[in-house]
Amino acid sequence: MILKRLKSRSLSALACLISLAALSGLHAAPTITSIDELKALQSKIKLVSQKVMPATVSLFSAKNGASGSGVIVSEDGLILTAGHVVRGAEEMTVIMPDGKQANGKVLGANYTRDSAMIQIIDGQKKWPYAEVGNSKDLSVGDLVIAIGHAGGYDAVRTPPVRFGRMVARGSNSFITTDCTLIGGDSGGPLFDLEGRVIGIHSSIGNSLSANNHASIEGFIEDWDKLKDGKTWGRLGGGSMDDPDSPVIGVLTGDSERGGIAIRNVFGGGPAADAGLRDGDVILSINGRRVTNLRALHAEIFRHKPGDVILVRVARGEENITRKVKLGRRGDFQE
Repeated sequence: MILKRLKSRSLSALACLISLAALSGLHAAPTITSIDELKALQSKIKLVSQKVMPATVSLFSAKNGASGSGVIVSEDGLILTAGHVVRGAEEMTVIMPDGKQANGKVLGANYTRDSAMIQIIDGQKKWPYAEVGNSKDLSVGDLVIAIGHAGGYDAVRTPPVRFGRMVARGSNSFITTDCTLIGGDSGGPLFDLEGRVIGIHSSIGNSLSANNHASIEGFIEDWDKLKDGKTWGRLGGGSMDDPDSPVIGVLTGDSERGGIAIRNVFGGGPAADAGLRDGDVILSINGRRVTNLRALHAEIFRHKPGDVILVRVARGEENITRKVKLGRRGDFQE
C-alpha cells in the first residue's frame, strides 16, 4: 500500500514528491497537503486498479518465445500491446489474471510507434475491458497508474500496480513516466486516474523508473490500419526491444516483387558485411519466403545472435544468396 511504502517519509517530503511539476509552474497532479488527502489518493488508485485488473493480460507465443503484457479494450476481446511483444508472431496465448487462457490472433503492428493489436478468437462473446482514454490532455506531473505482468504471468499474485508521474513527451507519440517497470511489463497498460488507457509500456530504462510508453493517441491515429492487419515501420532499437534479440542491420521498406525492399544497409552491420545493398529485395530466409514485414521478423526471431542465415535477395534481374551472421541488438542499433 502507498502509505506503508512511504511511511518513513515526512509529509512535507511526500508533498514535494507528488507535486514537483506544480512547484515548477506547470499544470500537474494535485498537491498533497494532508494524510486525509493521501488516503483519498490511495483509495482512488485502489478502486481504479480493481476496475481494470481483469482486463490486463499476459501474452506468450510458444512458437517464437515472444512474451509480454497487454490490455483488452473492447467487449469482443481486442487487445492493445507493444509492437516488440508480438515480434513476428501470428498467434499468441492470452492469459487472464485469474489464469484463464484464450487464443489470440495478431493483427497489425506499427513498429516505429511500438504498437500492435491482437484479437481474441475464442468463442466467448464478452470479455472484461478497459476504456480507451485521451493522452493529449496529459501534462507533465500528472499522476498515472501502470499495470503489467512484471516478470511474466504469476499464478500466486495479481499483476503489480505502480503509480508515478508523466515526466516528458517524445517523438512518434511516446510519453515518458517515472513508474517503475521491469521485464514482462512491456505491452502492459498505462492508465489515468479514471482508469482509462492512455498508453502502452514500450521501453524500460536502465534505472527502471524512466520508461517510455506508446501513447493511446498513436494507436488511435493508426487504429484502422492496425485492426486491418497492416504491419509497417521499424523498432527504434536499444531498450525498446530485447537487447539480446537478433538483427541483420537494415532499414526495410515496402513489400515489393514478392519480398521486402531494403531501404538502407547500415555500415558495419551484419548485412553490410555479407554484401547486401540498398535496393535489394529480401525474398527468403533459409529458404522460407518472406512476403511482408511480419514474416521477415518471424524468420529472424527463429534464430539468435551469432547464427548464420541464408538470405536470398532480388538484385535487378538476378536472385542471389548471401550468408549473414546475425548481430545482437544491444551491440548494434538496427
